[in-house]
Amino acid sequence: MTPQRVTLITLGVADLSVARAFYAALGWTVTAEQPGVAFYQMDGMGLGLFGLEDLAKDQGRAGAALGTGAITLAQNMADRAAVDAAWDRAMQAGAVALKAPEEVFWGGYSGYYADPDGHVWELAHNPFWPLDDAGRLTIPKT
Repeated sequence: MTPQRVTLITLGVADLSVARAFYAALGWTVTAEQPGVAFYQMDGMGLGLFGLEDLAKDQGRAGAALGTGAITLAQNMADRAAVDAAWDRAMQAGAVALKAPEEVFWGGYSGYYADPDGHVWELAHNPFWPLDDAGRLTIPKT
């Protein structure tokens, strides 16, 4: 059986220095580096920023034109004020606003932005999915 978890998310980036500067402006700190890739330690998992050409080669698809795909990375926050604060910081860091935070159909509050490479992030407060003191999400069973 394959474990039900994700341990590392890798984002392909056109310019590693631009991507690193954006995430630094969000307050993120690089934990480890290798040529062409930067890694960030998150709670129980990691995020990697990997140059697009090198990522394609690493995937066995040298020369392939990699896109951003149909994916959203989400950060759930404890309340609406935290969503708004994170949104403001992302905008100041140079994010592209896709949808400003607002009340949404499922009863929460969320907004979307894109990083310099078009990777989409959602900032959300979901009053139905509790966060522990460390900010870890629990999806209640239905």
